[in-house]
Amino acid sequence: MEIIAARTFNLLYIYLDLIWLIFFCGLLWRQGKRTALGVGLAAGVIYFLVDYGIFYLALGTRSVTGLPPFSLLLWMSFSYGITNFAWIWLLLDRDPRRLEWSLLIVSAWLTIALLSQNFGASTRILTTSRGTGSYHGAMAAILFLGYLGIILHNLKHPDSNRIPLLPLLAIGIGVQFSWEFVLLVSGIRPTATLPLVVNALIETNLGMPYAYFIHQWLQKQNPAGSKQSGYSSS
Repeated sequence: MEIIAARTFNLLYIYLDLIWLIFFCGLLWRQGKRTALGVGLAAGVIYFLVDYGIFYLALGTRSVTGLPPFSLLLWMSFSYGITNFAWIWLLLDRDPRRLEWSLLIVSAWLTIALLSQNFGASTRILTTSRGTGSYHGAMAAILFLGYLGIILHNLKHPDSNRIPLLPLLAIGIGVQFSWEFVLLVSGIRPTATLPLVVNALIETNLGMPYAYFIHQWLQKQNPAGSKQSGYSSS
């Protein structure tokens, strides 16, 4: 089954998003959320290697018009990686201000999208699209293996040592759904519900088990930081 994840937007959208990213990174730094910032930057690098290196160069499933693919996909990768994975990290930390962070991120996405649609009509129009038929099966397998490890752990251990599955699913599905929903209601994504549903279930959610284990490992390396009320299996 081929699901086309497409976007049509203008150059103003990129300019506004770059201003937001600078502000968001600076805010994370000033608020002492530097691990979350580092995770977001690392996620941006990983997304660029996957999107440009694999989807665009190796598989040819990514198409770009309006700007050179390298520069456009570099921006897209860091835009998504920084905001989404810094947000995920704050949620895994159970940050006391996680509601405020969540509202900030989603409202910024929506505001940027709608401002660009209202005032950016005279700027260059850009399009990207990505077919998923050649790799969604592999992504589903990665998701299955990650959650299988958690399920087997929970079946083996008592309730007091269970890994919290529902919060991980809520974060993995909810973050991607929020992103996809903003793109859909702002008109950047074509009007179709299937990409929203499938992407929300698979694309970010597949990394949640692995993000959880990395989060747990880093907390153990930093006993002072582990005093925060993050999700724990113990």
